[in-house]
Amino acid sequence: MSDGFDPTETYDGRIMVHLLRDSQDNEEIPCSSFREAIEVVKKKRHLATVAKIVDRDDDVVFSSIDVDIETWERVWKSEKRSLSVTVEEYDCPYDSISCFADDLCVQCKMDKLQDSPRFSN
Repeated sequence: MSDGFDPTETYDGRIMVHLLRDSQDNEEIPCSSFREAIEVVKKKRHLATVAKIVDRDDDVVFSSIDVDIETWERVWKSEKRSLSVTVEEYDCPYDSISCFADDLCVQCKMDKLQDSPRFSN
């Protein structure tokens, strides 16, 4: 029976944690989700010189050289939350794909600022 907290995303084991060591005994661990990969890195990071998480497109999305896993996990959770939020429809006059009603592109921010009563004559 489900308690209402079923995973919203699952993977087919193609997310990999790479544990790189100074010796030749590097390790690759397949994971079924990013959450699982994060836990693997947390548990095994002390056994490796470098820990990496590689997504299903073979892109390295985490490297312990760049950031610690706790910081990366907070950013990852924040990004997931922002993706799940319903965003108000906004049609950017500059056709910027990263322009949203609650997160305007630089040009739209400048337009909004110039149109504000503070800058009106």
